[in-house]
Amino acid sequence: MKTSAGGVGLIVVAAAMMAGCTVARTLGGIGPIPFASQPHPAASYMQAVQRVEEMRATEAGLRTDSRVILLTHGARTAKAIVFIHGHDSSPASFREIGMQFHHLGYNVLMAPMPYHGLADRMTTEPEKLRVEDMIRYTDEVVDIGRGLGDHLTLAGISLGGLLAGWVAQERPDVDLAVLISPGFAAKALPGITMPIVGWFFRVWPNWFVWENPVLKADKPPEYNYPRWSTHSIGQVVRLGAVIRESARRKSPASRSILVVTNVNDPDVDNTGTDTVVRLWRSRGMARLRTYQFPADLGLGHDLIDPEPPNQKVVRLVYPKLIELIDR
Repeated sequence: MKTSAGGVGLIVVAAAMMAGCTVARTLGGIGPIPFASQPHPAASYMQAVQRVEEMRATEAGLRTDSRVILLTHGARTAKAIVFIHGHDSSPASFREIGMQFHHLGYNVLMAPMPYHGLADRMTTEPEKLRVEDMIRYTDEVVDIGRGLGDHLTLAGISLGGLLAGWVAQERPDVDLAVLISPGFAAKALPGITMPIVGWFFRVWPNWFVWENPVLKADKPPEYNYPRWSTHSIGQVVRLGAVIRESARRKSPASRSILVVTNVNDPDVDNTGTDTVVRLWRSRGMARLRTYQFPADLGLGHDLIDPEPPNQKVVRLVYPKLIELIDR
């Protein structure tokens, strides 16, 4: 989950406004609602490619670099990987690491989330994003991935990391679910206020917050939106609650899970991720691994995007992620 100086202030104000609201749960539906997978996996490589072409037919208005990226070897491979980008980002952020996995023999899929990747960086479309949209999208990319390779990995960062957590809970046909810097909790908010603020953001009229209040619309990279919608952030909080509640109720479905965090993460509170990891371990999830990048590396929240000023991820992060995933 992305935050900013301006965004932190607005979040804190919202929390203060709602702190005394004893009827929030009954009025707002803070409680998580389970979202079951509706799988329809591609039966073959050709069917998977056909579904990609169907996705591409709906890409009007997207930036060229933010459209579906499919890197294949012309046939089903032993391994395939699907990447899911973060909130307000696009597949372009995964292109470089996707190419590295392709060179290792993987078929690779990267597709934009609903309302993401549009050429108009000031679009208001993201305010429409709902958990239901994210779940349908995730089922779709997993379904395509199943036709691309015998062993399927799904990896996501931030909001994409949450969706990887949902996959871990719901899709037994995913061999490895990789959560990178998943946004289960934000450092800007004490844990107890997260559901209240999430509810407030969902029911209150939407407004947009600059991710960087100094650079505003000039904030790079060009394929990311420079501001975020309070409605969509409310839905991200809702998704995190859904996954936590699911982890309390049942064991994860995926065959193995990898959780990657960063001690130095300025945005995500890793204690939220730790809670979900503990729930999974309590369910006897034996094939669960964790890795944490140390603080002295000076890494930020985004452990994927190679664009300046984040270029050291290619040198410091990519080799470790490849080592952890390609085993």
